[in-house]
Amino acid sequence: MLDIPLSALEVAMVQTGTRAVDTLRDTAAFAQGMERLGYHRLWYAEHHHSPAIGAFPPVVLTAHAAASTSVIRLGSGGVLAPNHAPLALAEQFGTLAALHEDRIDLGIGRGPGTFDEGIARALRRGAGPATDAEYRGDVAAILSFLVEEVALGPLPEPWLLASSAAGGALAAALGLPVAVAHHIRPDNTRAVVEGYRAAFAPSRWCERPRVLLCVETVCAQTEEEAVWRAGPMNVVKAGLLQGLSRTPFPTPEQAAAHPFTEQERQALDGFRAQQAVGAPEAVVERLAQLAGETGADELMLTTPVYDLRERIGSYELVRKYWGR
Repeated sequence: MLDIPLSALEVAMVQTGTRAVDTLRDTAAFAQGMERLGYHRLWYAEHHHSPAIGAFPPVVLTAHAAASTSVIRLGSGGVLAPNHAPLALAEQFGTLAALHEDRIDLGIGRGPGTFDEGIARALRRGAGPATDAEYRGDVAAILSFLVEEVALGPLPEPWLLASSAAGGALAAALGLPVAVAHHIRPDNTRAVVEGYRAAFAPSRWCERPRVLLCVETVCAQTEEEAVWRAGPMNVVKAGLLQGLSRTPFPTPEQAAAHPFTEQERQALDGFRAQQAVGAPEAVVERLAQLAGETGADELMLTTPVYDLRERIGSYELVRKYWGR
């Protein structure tokens, strides 16, 4: 296999039949599991107003996980700049970096983290969506505040999340490592990576282009079992295809009984073909293929399956076979 690190993205699903507090209690166990398995870093995503994914601030989950681990890097993947004051983000992650030296990442993204326009406006205190110029200014301000106002000691490692060529271009212009959201918009991956590398300008944050590729990955002993475990997220995606963000995160049994339309099935099958779902050998081969095609320096796996033990089990299988 390619000799590159494996990392994890946690979206903190709130499972049907459980409470948000149960998901929160699982986060420490998950972080400890990723550290035990030797994953390089663990990031938390920002979401709002969804019954399927908890509205847990990445900075809080990062602090919680850091208190119960000792080696694994932790951070946001990402915290969404338009929803926060740049100085506040710099202070929060700067403080974490001072408390947990050389372990904190600040992954910055643009989206609102919700499909509800009212919630998005509430997060922005009534303002509309951020323009390209506003987003660029927010990211630049965060980086400036980290150095000029916060600098309590070691700084967090900044990353820019990108799912479009424009996001990759901004990361290149600012000289930041880029985290490519292949798990969200796989059709854009090639344009993001190629544009980023072509335009990269070295900075104090990064001397050369660095690409992290995030891939939806569900691994089980057999392909059939992996597809079964991936079923609940398919229901959530089908809701998003219809513009519905209020789809709960179902059980695998509920997902198996869900009446997908033929159009939804085709879209979901097409998406799955670009990710890594299946038995260990097939998953590892697919991940290696994606790493080779993109020249990724690191792979980040996101595994949205229903049960915590099965989620950790998927990461364990990948880690075991990746090292062969």
